[in-house]
Amino acid sequence: MELVYSTEDFLLKGQPYPGFPILLHDSMESCVHANSFMRHYLLRGTIGSKRSWPSTGRAMYDYFSFLQVHELNWDDVQRGEEHSLVAAYRDYCLDTIGLARSTVNQRLLYVCEFYKYALKEGWVDAIPFGYEERNISRTGYLAHVDASGGKTMARDVSLKKHRALPKFLSKDEIKALIAAANNQHHRLLIRFALQTGLRREEIATFPLSYVMAANLAANVEANIRIRLDPRDGHGIRTKGSKPRDIYVSRRLMKDLHHYAVHTRGQRACLSEVKHPQLFLNQRGEKFSEDGKRIERIVRDTGARVGIQVHPHMLRHTYATHTLCAMQRSNSGIDPLVFVQRQLGHSSIQTTVVYLHLVNERADEAVLAYDDELNDWMDA
Repeated sequence: MELVYSTEDFLLKGQPYPGFPILLHDSMESCVHANSFMRHYLLRGTIGSKRSWPSTGRAMYDYFSFLQVHELNWDDVQRGEEHSLVAAYRDYCLDTIGLARSTVNQRLLYVCEFYKYALKEGWVDAIPFGYEERNISRTGYLAHVDASGGKTMARDVSLKKHRALPKFLSKDEIKALIAAANNQHHRLLIRFALQTGLRREEIATFPLSYVMAANLAANVEANIRIRLDPRDGHGIRTKGSKPRDIYVSRRLMKDLHHYAVHTRGQRACLSEVKHPQLFLNQRGEKFSEDGKRIERIVRDTGARVGIQVHPHMLRHTYATHTLCAMQRSNSGIDPLVFVQRQLGHSSIQTTVVYLHLVNERADEAVLAYDDELNDWMDA
């Protein structure tokens, strides 16, 4: 088997799709069924990000290579054996190759989606896996969002998850990280991530036009609402291109406006192109849309004070401290729902993990997160 990626010449309905995964047999003939699935799943299905293309392609390549090496047919779904094709592949990945459980489950997801598509297309008359009821733990605030009775239906070939809780920064680590930022551009970028919970690609593409003078905001509330909409022409990129509203404190907006007016211009004048993004690199150019350079900035800043950190950890930090502070404030707003909407999670179950972090640290003294960050900057 061979996995290749398309060039600009690869057209579907007249539209080029460079970088799209294509699976080939050793004879260089197309692996028709796998490629048909990937076109459906990645272009016409529920996947809205090109970042999923390589992982889906690798999963299909690995599964069909496994079948080829073991002389198995992908459509032999009625084998009459204890282990189905998918279960055999799962055990091979876990026991023979030694892949991490999370990696195995991710590959199984794509393989199972492939068979669901094959069944729909009539290529097979059954799927080589079933579903079983599994227990899920629910605590604290989850009682009012869980109507499942603590049960969920899972693929019987999937490994039971032993999900590690995400890592986040303590208050002292936050202070050390901000202090370690070696220039005001990096310092504000890190603060922005810590006080909004945005993904790195959202930070990289955050438009200058979203920044306003805090005293000109339409309301007089403590937080200013900003609409992140990939379709408004300003260039923001969100996961799945889904619009959402976020809330930024009036103090943070004031600092962003001051930065945009008095500091950003120093970099902007280094480039002949007028970029619409708020944050620019040291040459006055925009960051790449995937935000990889921002990843390096955050990691390097943390390394200077012995903290292993990356942009998504800043997102975890925002979510955990905000959820904890809101639980203590009794504001009348559902903390879990607020954090879910701020982070742009499609399902509240994705946000639930932060509740476990909060519950583990419920005995720690926590004050208002955003106010503390602002006070540190004044010190």
